[in-house]
Amino acid sequence: MRNRIAELIERWPVAHQLRSGDFFGRGETSASRRTRELQPHIGEADRVVRSVCPYCAVGCGQLVHVKHEKVVNIEGDPDSPISRGRLCPKGAATRSLVTGNRLERVLYRRPHGTTWEEIGLDQAMDMIADRVIATRRNTWEDRDEQGRVLHRTLGFAHLGGATLDNEENYLLKKLYTALGALQIENQARI
Repeated sequence: MRNRIAELIERWPVAHQLRSGDFFGRGETSASRRTRELQPHIGEADRVVRSVCPYCAVGCGQLVHVKHEKVVNIEGDPDSPISRGRLCPKGAATRSLVTGNRLERVLYRRPHGTTWEEIGLDQAMDMIADRVIATRRNTWEDRDEQGRVLHRTLGFAHLGGATLDNEENYLLKKLYTALGALQIENQARI
């Protein structure tokens, strides 16, 4: 019993702190054996590729760590004159954009329904397309009171987010303009 107590005291971190003179636990005694054995997962990368964050138009530099042709980590590039190694929360989460799983099922709640049901992605896309077409048809304005040509709809609008890159914004602007929408905006301008 006495040996067991001595063994427990020997392994106790406080006893180690007192013996080494690290009374506040700020030196070597603050790290456990497990902590000292930890290695950064980016050290296992086969290569590091420089890239630019795809979200807003700032152009923050990124270092993409690749192992076996798969992205294992994305971090800020300290050599970037724009971001100097810093990334916003969205840029820091870029890895999920690359490695995230695409949804194949959609949760849908019917009008006046109280529960969600799963429907297929194709069915959901068809429902959205049908509603856009119906809204455009029902809210289309061909001419105003003075007879001036309008060719527009005020029945729907688009507000893009910072997750959209320039190319996606360009395509969305073209789509909504072709549909006749006037209210087309992006959060970066608001």
